[in-house]
Amino acid sequence: MCIVKAGKKSQFDLPVLNEDELVEQFVRGSGPGGQATNKTSNCVVLKHIPTGITVKCHQTRSLDTNRKRAREIMREKVDIACKGEKSDILVKKKESVLKKQEKRRNANKNLEKKRRFKEELAAESKLGNNTIQND
Repeated sequence: MCIVKAGKKSQFDLPVLNEDELVEQFVRGSGPGGQATNKTSNCVVLKHIPTGITVKCHQTRSLDTNRKRAREIMREKVDIACKGEKSDILVKKKESVLKKQEKRRNANKNLEKKRRFKEELAAESKLGNNTIQND
């Protein structure tokens, strides 16, 4: 069974998580935020029993939001574990990396063209100055 989320920018066929296969724990968060972060148990740790994948989510101060996000991350990780290199997420990630590399190559080419053009202008202006001074 696969579910597609409506309204998302990128829609992937991610596997449905069975709640019986998940172990959920709430632990105290860590990191910046001081007392508000360190005293509350709003960090969610999810473990998928069949695959052994563990996800820890402490992105927000809200327990409900962290639970939802942990499940989204878990679905992506289970999808990658099941499909491997053919996973939609990995394919999309590789495409974006290739686009970024191509963009960088084009930017470097343009910078090199500009540098050569400036060098040619400087060389021409030197030649022009020398001929004027010799006359």
